[in-house]
Amino acid sequence: MRKSIYTLLAVAASTVVMVGCSAGGDNPGVEYAPNMYVSFAYEPMSQLATDDAGSSNGNNTINPYGMNMRLPVKGTIARGQLDYATYNLPKSNESYEAASAWKNPLAATEYNLAEGKRLYNINCTPCHGEDGLGKGTIVADGKYPQVPAYGDRLPTINQGKAFYSITHGKNLMGAYGSALSPKQRWQVVHYIYNLSGVTAN
Repeated sequence: MRKSIYTLLAVAASTVVMVGCSAGGDNPGVEYAPNMYVSFAYEPMSQLATDDAGSSNGNNTINPYGMNMRLPVKGTIARGQLDYATYNLPKSNESYEAASAWKNPLAATEYNLAEGKRLYNINCTPCHGEDGLGKGTIVADGKYPQVPAYGDRLPTINQGKAFYSITHGKNLMGAYGSALSPKQRWQVVHYIYNLSGVTAN
């Protein structure tokens, strides 16, 4: 009796193997629980229907907003983003005045000045010029009004206000907060003071 059961199981197993092998090279056969191997991809931060978000009765307590990615916990700051939170003032005249309390946290080392110069040459020279006199290429071409020279402007403000101006823009100057990290902005501040020969205050 046992032999016949083992024989029957062996025949069944070999049949499954034969059927699986005969599926052909283009047919992978049957896969058990394919979502365990190849998960369904969602677009980040996309909105999902309630049922797709894991609820069958319409009351989704796991993902109430129907978002693929979870919102961060209130009051938390993502790793590497502390500088952005530290210098997070809205654009306003009051914020510009409040920024005067900020001090440059970076030392005016050779590296920070060199990095500030590199970033300045990429982002600032079209208007301010390589020498900081406010006669960059787009000013010289008549496509933009004259920009104040750093030697005239920087003595009237401090480093915190210069940082704020780079972040949010000021008057006709555009904002560079999305192009430069807070550390990079402080490096540029060091460089423009060094370039103009104005003592940082």
